[in-house]
Amino acid sequence: MRGNIEPLPPVKTPGRQTKTQKRFWKVFWRQRYLYAMSLPFVVWVFVFHYVPVWGWTMAFQNYSPGLSFFEQEWVGFQHFIDLFSDERFYRVLRNTFAMAVMGLVAGFTVPIVFALLLNEVRQELFKRTVQTVSYLPHFVSWVVVAGIVTKLLSTSDGMINEGLLALNLVDQPIPFMAKETWFWGIVTLSDLWKEMGWNSIIFLAAMSGVSPELYEAAKADGAGRFRQMWHVTLPGIRSTIIVLLILSIGNLMSIGFERQLLLGNPLVVDYAEVVELYALNYGIGLNRFSFGTAISIFNSVIAMILLFTANYLFKKYSKESVY
Repeated sequence: MRGNIEPLPPVKTPGRQTKTQKRFWKVFWRQRYLYAMSLPFVVWVFVFHYVPVWGWTMAFQNYSPGLSFFEQEWVGFQHFIDLFSDERFYRVLRNTFAMAVMGLVAGFTVPIVFALLLNEVRQELFKRTVQTVSYLPHFVSWVVVAGIVTKLLSTSDGMINEGLLALNLVDQPIPFMAKETWFWGIVTLSDLWKEMGWNSIIFLAAMSGVSPELYEAAKADGAGRFRQMWHVTLPGIRSTIIVLLILSIGNLMSIGFERQLLLGNPLVVDYAEVVELYALNYGIGLNRFSFGTAISIFNSVIAMILLFTANYLFKKYSKESVY
């Protein structure tokens, strides 16, 4: 009989809840100034990131700016049907994913390698000079960058073609900006030059947090500098790399349109147009606000799926995640 007696579950007393609440309010009052400082940013995020979601209702209407919300014509999923029935949309989707993946691979791995090499430089003046020069292009407008790239690749007096002709590597100038299949690479390399130094800053900051004792232990075991980078530095910034990679995968669809708009031309339009540029041209540009909103919703849904999928996979196999 004694073996069949089950213990009673613990009883949650009101006193325990009151104690927890008192502790919460005590901590809240102690950190009241921190909460007050963060309040404007919370309001800013709510106003500019959550309130505009109400505008998604436009995707289910034939929106007319002259009518109130209740006077709009509701059409259901018609704009989504039109979107998925457009052959051009799938070509735009191909361009977006291709340039996004190329940008992710180059724009994520190269800054890590650059940060690793820069972290090994012992001469502080040279190190700071290289770092400053590398991230200065980040502050240059894409309008200026597009002008520089176009001038460099020009067939008339472009530096690249002039160099190739001087070295007798080609017989005539190469029309870089007129070749469709080269456009993705030009955009990727331009973005890499502009953002490599800036993207490496966070990796350099993470490397500064790696314990010097680990390097001393690796030296004692006979590890050279490259072995130290592989076995000490990279594992030390592993969490930072994974978190940034997850966030980058979630932003694959949000590659913008400035590069494609400024570097593109009618000869490469089939490889230059991306989702956001498609929404600008065929949505807002033609006063089809509801159609443009449907494109934006599709973009956001795909981004959320990519983010949660990447986070789930990394959490399952590497035990690292964003949340």
